[in-house]
Amino acid sequence: MKVIGIIPARLKSTRFSEKLIADLCGKPLIQWVYEQAKKTDYLGDVIVAADDQKIIDVVKNFGGKAVLTSKKHKSGSERIAEIAASLEADIIVNIQGDEPLINPLSLDNLITAFYNDKDIKVATLIHPIQNEKDLADPNVVKVVIDKNNFALYFSRARIPCFYPVKSAKGGISPKVKLFNGANKHIGVYAYTKDFLLLFNQLSYSKLEKAEKLEQLRILENGYRIKTVIAESDSVGVDTEKDLKKVKGILLKRIN
Repeated sequence: MKVIGIIPARLKSTRFSEKLIADLCGKPLIQWVYEQAKKTDYLGDVIVAADDQKIIDVVKNFGGKAVLTSKKHKSGSERIAEIAASLEADIIVNIQGDEPLINPLSLDNLITAFYNDKDIKVATLIHPIQNEKDLADPNVVKVVIDKNNFALYFSRARIPCFYPVKSAKGGISPKVKLFNGANKHIGVYAYTKDFLLLFNQLSYSKLEKAEKLEQLRILENGYRIKTVIAESDSVGVDTEKDLKKVKGILLKRIN
């Protein structure tokens, strides 16, 4: 199979404008993402799909490959679909441009799912939630899965909802395993090329509009999403505070 990774890149992000070209330990943020993707074994090529020449120039300056796309796209999947339509590829991997800590092994595991099951049309990365803060944070998307690791539902709300368990003495048991079965969604997807193009022709769904999560369009239309456990958690950069957090993690690794 021919597999291509595409990084959708929008310059004017709502909460942190021009974050993708912000300095992160001496490199633009998007360069960290690009270089992590290039470390994978299964990606035949990596392309940045940008909506602004400013991003194109930054990517080309560090030796990356970038293509200018329409500014009218409402989502990253629409942006990568514009490029994917003209590519010879079997699998397209949508790698978020604000995930500088994405593990290359996680990307390889995601792609491997398609080799193991020829019926898979779309797959995504998840990671077990480790703390109460993430469970309660609406910016951390949660997902519940079935016994075969297919997604049942994604939400910004706390799912599954762990009901308080009463102890034999009538009080609330302190031994409730709060995080058992709770998974964080890491917004990296892999699609068959045909399904990616089909997905972007589907109408926006009610659940998608309610949760502001485009993957719910897939579930609401009766398709399944395979989930793959990431090798490690990842920190998306949505704000300047997130950037400082990632910078601290990278400095510890460098030193």
